[in-house]
Amino acid sequence: MRRLTLCTIMAIILTVSTSSVAPFQVEAQWTARDAPVMTRWAEDVSPDSVHPEYPRPQMVRTEWQNLNGLWEYAITPRNSARPAEWHSGILVPFPVESALSGVMERIDADQRLWYRRFFTLPGSWTDKRVLLHFGAVDWETMVQVNGRMVGEHRGGYDPFTIDISSALQPGSEQEIVVAVWDPTSSGYQARGKQVDQPRGIWYTPTTGIWRTVWLEPVPEYSIERLHMVPDIDRERLVITADVPTTDSETVVEVLALDGTRVVARATGAVSGELVLEIPDAKLWTPDSPFLYDLKVTLLRNGAAVDEVNSYFGMRKISLGRDHDGILRILLNNEFLFQVGPLDQGFWPDGLYTAPSDEALRYDVEVTKQLGFNMARKHVKIEPDRWYYWCDRLGLLVWQDMPSGDRYIGGDDPDIERTAQSARQFELELKRNIDALSNHPSIVMWVIFNEGWGQYDTERLGNWIGEYDPTRLVNTASGWSDRGVGDVHDVHSYPGPAAPVAAPDRAIVLGEFGGLGFPIPGHLWQSERNWGYRNYESADDLTMAYETLLRRLHRLIAEPGLSAAVYTQTSDVETEVNGLMTYDRVIIKMDVDRVAAANRRLELPPPEVSTVVPDARDEAYLWWYTLNEPEGDWFAPRFDDVSWQEGEAGFGRKDTPGTIVRTLWESEDIWIRRRFDLPGGTMDDLYLTVHHDEDAEVYINGILAATLRGYTSTYVDEPISQEAKASLRRRGNVIAIHCHQTGGGQYIDAGFVTIRDR
Repeated sequence: MRRLTLCTIMAIILTVSTSSVAPFQVEAQWTARDAPVMTRWAEDVSPDSVHPEYPRPQMVRTEWQNLNGLWEYAITPRNSARPAEWHSGILVPFPVESALSGVMERIDADQRLWYRRFFTLPGSWTDKRVLLHFGAVDWETMVQVNGRMVGEHRGGYDPFTIDISSALQPGSEQEIVVAVWDPTSSGYQARGKQVDQPRGIWYTPTTGIWRTVWLEPVPEYSIERLHMVPDIDRERLVITADVPTTDSETVVEVLALDGTRVVARATGAVSGELVLEIPDAKLWTPDSPFLYDLKVTLLRNGAAVDEVNSYFGMRKISLGRDHDGILRILLNNEFLFQVGPLDQGFWPDGLYTAPSDEALRYDVEVTKQLGFNMARKHVKIEPDRWYYWCDRLGLLVWQDMPSGDRYIGGDDPDIERTAQSARQFELELKRNIDALSNHPSIVMWVIFNEGWGQYDTERLGNWIGEYDPTRLVNTASGWSDRGVGDVHDVHSYPGPAAPVAAPDRAIVLGEFGGLGFPIPGHLWQSERNWGYRNYESADDLTMAYETLLRRLHRLIAEPGLSAAVYTQTSDVETEVNGLMTYDRVIIKMDVDRVAAANRRLELPPPEVSTVVPDARDEAYLWWYTLNEPEGDWFAPRFDDVSWQEGEAGFGRKDTPGTIVRTLWESEDIWIRRRFDLPGGTMDDLYLTVHHDEDAEVYINGILAATLRGYTSTYVDEPISQEAKASLRRRGNVIAIHCHQTGGGQYIDAGFVTIRDR
């Protein structure tokens, strides 16, 4: 049987006359549905005002028509013909599954989603070509104008444009019909964290139009794309304006401006490289995100026929060695430790689509307010407006490619994709790099995350490095490192941790933290929410974050960490480990303390001195018992003469990161040890401990720390003020109870001082 092409399928399903169909009424009713929680911006969303901003900030034309607003829709079996009946009132560009769409229905792989609307063209557009732009549609899209098929597209994240000029009817109302099919998690396509059955770290899917749709008139010859490459070492910007003509009478003029002052000018042939010399350029950094304005004019016989406005930032990202010889990620030839949140870009009311541009900006503003200088955009690609705010406000971006196909474990080899799957992934990868390449905020491409869809790692890493040498390449964030790319990236929850220093790659911590704090009234569901480790108050959460950052600080010097990504910007559905609640109402931690902890990473790492050694230093003795003791076993005068004596540490020898000298395989262990402090009580004294799992630590009979979960290495923990006040020069007692439920097990502890330099 002959295989049907997408064009053939489209021709079949769109074969219906438009002459008898009544025009869509703009007055159709629309009401947002109720999601479990909603953002404050949802109240301002209406059919007359929905993402009204020009959606492409780096290639702006003055004339355009926004097609966001109410469209008709229908949901049919996948192979059905164009519907004869339509429902009124889906709000574009919100996904059909979202509350703000007004529909809030799931679409499965056996169904097709249809859109229809009518529009009229301004009289001034009569002699121009008309382009129909889609910011993004997930996933397979077919477009008809006035009953004529005009285009098709596969890809859920990249913008696409269709020239609809030949399908327009003079002097009449025009009709657009869009048909969308999305297999979500049953297909091989890039989909990120969308799944048919949301759970845990997998979320509600997005189907259909989810970014702005708009029309734009252009002349016969027009500027189709700008490509800008800043070169701070040679003090210049290299720019190419793609124009589909070889006419020698057509040239491009480019002006770079600092405010109203022209700082550089160049004129040359279309689609060729133009060089703007910019001596003593103002460099773009997170602290000073200076952007030059750009004006690009297409001239034919000296007359302007097309013009776009844009902007650019002069910045460089590279690898280089610091004064200690450590290979670092450099911004503008200087080491800047990058720290930022994992940003998933989900919204409770709009899912993939933020309720407004103000909401997009708010997330970036809060990230900056908390003292971060970077964000990792996680397995999702945002509208241009989000990157615009990162450019404008000064936020470095690591950009993930959305994942798809099959997933592998950390020790598994790369998968073998079908030729169709690989071809589609690489097509979308290239398109998205092209679409985002001019944003100065983006400094790293991340191809794969934790083995999700990972294949041909070395080949793809090498290809991106050659295709875009102005940015770094992270071939595999977490788990499945193949020894290629510009960075070695590990994940550690709650962490932090760092890879072993590498001779030719910088080392980074691609994910850590995940500290949870569920706040009633701001939850996607009331129960079964989770974080990697949960807390019960904002103060406890903030203190835990400060502790993580203090540990992280030490890893910058040794082994030489260059960046770290904290999970995450906001809660997402059942995950409650966000810096903000899912509705963005509450910033969960103390803003000033978090910002101070983040900015402290710019200072030299603290000086750490051992005061009471742990098993890494020597095989010292503890008294221990595996049977629950009676009485106050943690009291200084408790009689532990019947307990056994054993060398630190205690556990199973197959537990990672441990030094086991005394075997412990039961569920519980109680250990006691006496120690002296050479300098008496110390304000900068910390417990250094490796616990697997829960532990209670007492000093001189007073609770010093309650430790939940497990660690994979020795970590520093603060000591309660009451326990710290009990310390004396001689004769102190530390007592620990550790409880194990499964997996590895281990307990050991000592004391260190941590002093800022």
